[in-house]
Amino acid sequence: MSTSAPTAAIDHLVLPTASLDDARARLGALGFTVAPTGVHPFGTANCCVYLAYGTFLEPLAVADASACAVAAADGNVFVARDQAFRAAGREDGFSAIVLATRDAEADHATFRAAGLSAGDMLSFSRPFQDATGKTDTASFRLAFATMPETVPYVFSCQRVNAPAVDRSALERHANGVARVVSATVVAVDPPAVSSFFAAVTGVPAQTTKDGLRLILSNGELVLRAAAAADGTALQGAFGFSAVTFEVPELAAVHAQLEKNGVVFAAIGNAIVAPPAPGQGATFIFEERA
Repeated sequence: MSTSAPTAAIDHLVLPTASLDDARARLGALGFTVAPTGVHPFGTANCCVYLAYGTFLEPLAVADASACAVAAADGNVFVARDQAFRAAGREDGFSAIVLATRDAEADHATFRAAGLSAGDMLSFSRPFQDATGKTDTASFRLAFATMPETVPYVFSCQRVNAPAVDRSALERHANGVARVVSATVVAVDPPAVSSFFAAVTGVPAQTTKDGLRLILSNGELVLRAAAAADGTALQGAFGFSAVTFEVPELAAVHAQLEKNGVVFAAIGNAIVAPPAPGQGATFIFEERA
Protein backbone atom coordinates (compact mmCIF):
# COMPACT_ATOMS: atom_id res chain seq x y z
CA MET A 1 0.00 0.00 0.00
CA SER A 2 1.03 3.62 -0.21
CA THR A 3 2.38 3.80 3.33
CA SER A 4 5.37 1.71 2.31
CA ALA A 5 8.06 3.93 0.85
CA PRO A 6 10.18 1.82 1.01
CA THR A 7 8.30 0.26 3.95
CA ALA A 8 5.57 1.51 6.25
CA ALA A 9 6.52 3.76 9.15
CA ILE A 10 5.06 4.51 12.56
CA ASP A 11 3.79 8.08 12.71
CA HIS A 12 2.50 8.11 16.28
CA LEU A 13 0.66 6.18 19.00
CA VAL A 14 -2.69 7.23 20.49
CA LEU A 15 -2.95 6.95 24.29
CA PRO A 16 -6.41 7.89 25.59
CA THR A 17 -6.41 9.43 29.04
CA ALA A 18 -9.07 10.59 31.46
CA SER A 19 -7.16 13.82 32.06
CA LEU A 20 -4.50 15.74 30.16
CA ASP A 21 -3.33 17.06 33.52
CA ASP A 22 -2.72 13.48 34.65
CA ALA A 23 -0.94 12.67 31.38
CA ARG A 24 1.22 15.78 31.57
CA ALA A 25 2.20 15.05 35.18
CA ARG A 26 2.88 11.35 34.59
CA LEU A 27 4.85 11.81 31.37
CA GLY A 28 6.83 14.61 32.97
CA ALA A 29 7.65 12.33 35.90
CA LEU A 30 8.88 9.74 33.39
CA GLY A 31 11.30 12.32 32.03
CA PHE A 32 9.45 13.42 28.90
CA THR A 33 8.98 16.98 27.68
CA VAL A 34 5.27 17.47 26.98
CA ALA A 35 3.98 19.86 24.30
CA PRO A 36 1.33 22.53 24.93
CA THR A 37 -2.26 21.34 24.68
CA GLY A 38 -3.61 20.94 21.15
CA VAL A 39 -7.36 21.24 20.61
CA HIS A 40 -9.19 19.39 17.84
CA PRO A 41 -12.26 20.90 16.14
CA PHE A 42 -14.43 17.93 17.17
CA GLY A 43 -14.13 17.96 20.96
CA THR A 44 -10.93 16.05 21.75
CA ALA A 45 -7.58 17.50 22.83
CA ASN A 46 -4.02 16.21 23.24
CA CYS A 47 -0.67 16.98 24.85
CA CYS A 48 1.87 15.25 22.64
CA VAL A 49 5.38 13.96 23.30
CA TYR A 50 7.51 14.52 20.18
CA LEU A 51 10.62 12.43 19.60
CA ALA A 52 13.73 13.43 17.66
CA TYR A 53 13.40 10.59 15.14
CA GLY A 54 9.98 11.83 14.01
CA THR A 55 7.49 9.68 15.91
CA PHE A 56 5.39 10.89 18.81
CA LEU A 57 2.94 9.91 21.54
CA GLU A 58 -0.55 11.42 21.54
CA PRO A 59 -2.23 11.41 24.96
CA LEU A 60 -5.86 12.09 24.03
CA ALA A 61 -8.65 13.42 26.25
CA VAL A 62 -12.25 14.53 25.88
CA ALA A 63 -12.29 18.33 26.08
CA ASP A 64 -15.90 18.93 25.01
CA ALA A 65 -18.21 15.92 25.50
CA SER A 66 -21.08 17.53 23.58
CA ALA A 67 -18.91 18.25 20.56
CA CYS A 68 -17.57 14.69 20.66
CA ALA A 69 -21.09 13.26 20.74
CA VAL A 70 -22.09 15.34 17.71
CA ALA A 71 -18.92 14.38 15.83
CA ALA A 72 -19.37 10.67 16.51
CA ALA A 73 -23.03 10.82 15.40
CA ASP A 74 -21.90 12.54 12.19
CA GLY A 75 -19.54 9.66 11.37
CA ASN A 76 -16.22 10.95 12.73
CA VAL A 77 -14.36 7.63 13.11
CA PHE A 78 -11.55 9.10 15.23
CA VAL A 79 -13.98 10.34 17.87
CA ALA A 80 -16.31 7.33 17.63
CA ARG A 81 -13.41 4.92 18.20
CA ASP A 82 -12.20 6.94 21.16
CA GLN A 83 -15.67 6.88 22.67
CA ALA A 84 -15.96 3.12 22.15
CA PHE A 85 -12.58 2.59 23.79
CA ARG A 86 -13.60 4.61 26.83
CA ALA A 87 -17.05 2.95 26.99
CA ALA A 88 -15.30 -0.40 27.36
CA GLY A 89 -13.75 0.86 30.60
CA ARG A 90 -10.40 2.14 29.37
CA GLU A 91 -10.15 5.82 30.31
CA ASP A 92 -6.36 5.39 30.27
CA GLY A 93 -5.06 3.07 27.57
CA PHE A 94 -3.47 2.56 24.16
CA SER A 95 -6.08 2.64 21.39
CA ALA A 96 -4.34 3.09 18.03
CA ILE A 97 -1.16 2.71 16.05
CA VAL A 98 -0.84 5.40 13.41
CA LEU A 99 1.08 4.90 10.17
CA ALA A 100 2.70 7.69 8.18
CA THR A 101 1.39 7.98 4.64
CA ARG A 102 1.77 10.17 1.56
CA ASP A 103 -1.71 9.32 0.28
CA ALA A 104 -4.51 8.65 2.75
CA GLU A 105 -7.09 8.36 -0.03
CA ALA A 106 -5.17 5.48 -1.61
CA ASP A 107 -4.90 3.83 1.82
CA HIS A 108 -8.65 4.20 2.32
CA ALA A 109 -9.25 2.46 -1.01
CA THR A 110 -6.86 -0.32 0.03
CA PHE A 111 -8.59 -0.79 3.38
CA ARG A 112 -12.02 -0.90 1.72
CA ALA A 113 -10.92 -3.39 -0.92
CA ALA A 114 -9.54 -5.68 1.78
CA GLY A 115 -12.72 -5.43 3.86
CA LEU A 116 -10.80 -3.76 6.70
CA SER A 117 -12.04 -0.18 6.58
CA ALA A 118 -13.24 1.20 9.92
CA GLY A 119 -15.28 3.97 8.28
CA ASP A 120 -15.09 7.21 6.35
CA MET A 121 -11.91 9.24 5.95
CA LEU A 122 -11.37 12.34 8.09
CA SER A 123 -9.72 15.62 7.12
CA PHE A 124 -9.14 18.38 9.67
CA SER A 125 -6.84 21.17 10.85
CA ARG A 126 -5.82 22.36 14.30
CA PRO A 127 -3.55 25.06 15.74
CA PHE A 128 -0.02 23.97 16.71
CA GLN A 129 2.13 25.78 19.28
CA ASP A 130 5.86 25.23 19.88
CA ALA A 131 7.76 25.62 23.14
CA THR A 132 8.29 29.36 22.54
CA GLY A 133 4.61 30.05 21.94
CA LYS A 134 4.85 30.39 18.16
CA THR A 135 1.76 29.04 16.41
CA ASP A 136 0.85 27.67 13.00
CA THR A 137 -1.79 25.36 11.56
CA ALA A 138 -1.40 21.59 11.24
CA SER A 139 -3.64 19.81 8.70
CA PHE A 140 -4.21 16.09 8.35
CA ARG A 141 -6.02 13.48 6.27
CA LEU A 142 -6.77 10.12 7.95
CA ALA A 143 -7.84 6.65 6.76
CA PHE A 144 -8.99 3.98 9.23
CA ALA A 145 -8.75 0.19 9.47
CA THR A 146 -9.58 -2.50 12.02
CA MET A 147 -10.75 -6.10 12.40
CA PRO A 148 -14.42 -7.03 12.93
CA GLU A 149 -15.79 -6.46 16.43
CA THR A 150 -12.50 -4.94 17.58
CA VAL A 151 -12.23 -1.51 19.21
CA PRO A 152 -8.45 -0.79 18.95
CA TYR A 153 -7.54 0.21 15.42
CA VAL A 154 -4.93 1.43 12.97
CA PHE A 155 -5.07 4.56 10.88
CA SER A 156 -2.82 6.18 8.34
CA CYS A 157 -2.06 9.88 8.68
CA GLN A 158 -1.15 12.17 5.81
CA ARG A 159 0.30 15.48 6.94
CA VAL A 160 -1.27 17.87 4.46
CA ASN A 161 0.27 20.92 6.11
CA ALA A 162 3.23 20.64 8.50
CA PRO A 163 3.46 23.64 10.86
CA ALA A 164 6.40 25.98 10.23
CA VAL A 165 7.49 26.01 13.87
CA ASP A 166 10.61 24.86 15.72
CA ARG A 167 9.89 21.58 17.47
CA SER A 168 13.46 20.87 18.58
CA ALA A 169 12.98 21.99 22.21
CA LEU A 170 9.98 19.66 22.50
CA GLU A 171 12.06 16.76 21.18
CA ARG A 172 14.64 16.91 24.00
CA HIS A 173 13.79 14.71 26.98
CA ALA A 174 15.48 14.33 30.35
CA ASN A 175 15.24 10.55 30.07
CA GLY A 176 17.20 10.59 26.80
CA VAL A 177 14.46 9.01 24.65
CA ALA A 178 14.81 9.79 20.94
CA ARG A 179 12.65 7.14 19.30
CA VAL A 180 10.09 4.39 19.65
CA VAL A 181 11.69 0.98 19.09
CA SER A 182 8.50 -1.08 19.05
CA ALA A 183 4.84 -1.34 19.97
CA THR A 184 3.50 -4.60 21.40
CA VAL A 185 0.24 -6.05 20.08
CA VAL A 186 -1.48 -8.82 22.07
CA ALA A 187 -3.85 -11.10 20.21
CA VAL A 188 -6.17 -14.03 20.77
CA ASP A 189 -5.01 -15.44 17.40
CA PRO A 190 -1.60 -13.90 16.54
CA PRO A 191 -1.37 -15.38 12.99
CA ALA A 192 -4.77 -13.94 12.03
CA VAL A 193 -3.91 -10.57 13.54
CA SER A 194 -0.52 -10.60 11.82
CA SER A 195 -2.36 -11.01 8.50
CA PHE A 196 -4.40 -7.90 9.32
CA PHE A 197 -1.31 -5.86 10.12
CA ALA A 198 0.46 -7.16 7.02
CA ALA A 199 -2.51 -6.04 4.92
CA VAL A 200 -2.64 -2.51 6.35
CA THR A 201 1.13 -1.92 6.40
CA GLY A 202 2.18 -3.79 3.28
CA VAL A 203 4.88 -5.48 5.40
CA PRO A 204 4.78 -9.28 5.95
CA ALA A 205 5.15 -10.66 9.46
CA GLN A 206 8.35 -12.51 10.31
CA THR A 207 8.59 -15.37 12.78
CA THR A 208 11.33 -14.94 15.39
CA LYS A 209 12.21 -16.72 18.62
CA ASP A 210 10.21 -14.06 20.46
CA GLY A 211 7.10 -14.32 18.27
CA LEU A 212 5.77 -12.54 15.19
CA ARG A 213 7.24 -9.19 14.15
CA LEU A 214 6.54 -6.67 11.43
CA ILE A 215 9.69 -4.68 10.78
CA LEU A 216 8.75 -1.19 9.60
CA SER A 217 11.15 1.48 8.41
CA ASN A 218 11.43 3.17 11.82
CA GLY A 219 10.38 0.53 14.34
CA GLU A 220 8.66 -2.80 14.87
CA LEU A 221 5.24 -4.17 15.70
CA VAL A 222 5.65 -7.15 18.03
CA LEU A 223 2.74 -9.61 18.12
CA ARG A 224 2.30 -12.13 20.89
CA ALA A 225 -0.46 -14.35 22.25
CA ALA A 226 -2.57 -12.69 24.91
CA ALA A 227 -2.08 -13.94 28.45
CA ALA A 228 -4.50 -13.63 31.37
CA ALA A 229 -2.76 -10.42 32.45
CA ASP A 230 -3.53 -8.87 29.05
CA GLY A 231 -7.29 -9.05 29.52
CA THR A 232 -7.72 -5.30 29.97
CA ALA A 233 -5.74 -4.61 26.79
CA LEU A 234 -7.95 -6.79 24.59
CA GLN A 235 -11.08 -5.28 23.11
CA GLY A 236 -11.80 -7.77 20.34
CA ALA A 237 -9.24 -9.61 18.24
CA PHE A 238 -6.28 -7.62 19.53
CA GLY A 239 -5.10 -4.89 21.86
CA PHE A 240 -2.01 -2.75 22.37
CA SER A 241 -0.10 -3.29 25.60
CA ALA A 242 3.38 -1.75 25.59
CA VAL A 243 5.71 0.80 24.01
CA THR A 244 9.47 0.28 23.96
CA PHE A 245 11.81 3.28 23.72
CA GLU A 246 15.52 3.43 22.99
CA VAL A 247 17.72 5.36 25.41
CA PRO A 248 21.50 5.93 25.27
CA GLU A 249 21.89 5.04 28.94
CA LEU A 250 19.59 3.65 31.58
CA ALA A 251 21.18 5.72 34.31
CA ALA A 252 19.34 8.85 33.15
CA VAL A 253 16.01 7.04 33.18
CA HIS A 254 16.74 5.47 36.57
CA ALA A 255 17.60 8.86 38.05
CA GLN A 256 14.46 10.51 36.66
CA LEU A 257 12.12 7.81 37.92
CA GLU A 258 13.69 7.61 41.37
CA LYS A 259 13.67 11.38 41.75
CA ASN A 260 9.99 11.56 40.80
CA GLY A 261 8.83 8.56 42.84
CA VAL A 262 7.82 6.44 39.84
CA VAL A 263 7.51 2.71 40.49
CA PHE A 264 9.59 0.67 38.03
CA ALA A 265 11.47 -2.58 37.58
CA ALA A 266 15.01 -2.96 36.23
CA ILE A 267 15.16 -6.07 34.03
CA GLY A 268 18.42 -6.77 32.22
CA ASN A 269 19.18 -3.86 29.89
CA ALA A 270 15.72 -2.36 30.36
CA ILE A 271 13.64 -0.37 32.80
CA VAL A 272 9.91 -1.15 32.86
CA ALA A 273 7.31 1.35 34.10
CA PRO A 274 3.83 -0.19 34.47
CA PRO A 275 0.68 1.68 33.42
CA ALA A 276 -0.62 4.45 35.67
CA PRO A 277 -3.13 7.30 35.38
CA GLY A 278 -1.96 9.36 32.41
CA GLN A 279 0.13 6.46 31.05
CA GLY A 280 -2.15 3.89 29.49
CA ALA A 281 0.46 1.32 28.42
CA THR A 282 3.55 -0.31 29.86
CA PHE A 283 6.61 1.80 28.98
CA ILE A 284 9.89 -0.05 28.45
CA PHE A 285 13.16 1.87 28.23
CA GLU A 286 15.96 -0.13 26.58
CA GLU A 287 19.61 0.81 26.52
CA ARG A 288 21.06 0.25 23.07
CA ALA A 289 24.56 1.01 21.84
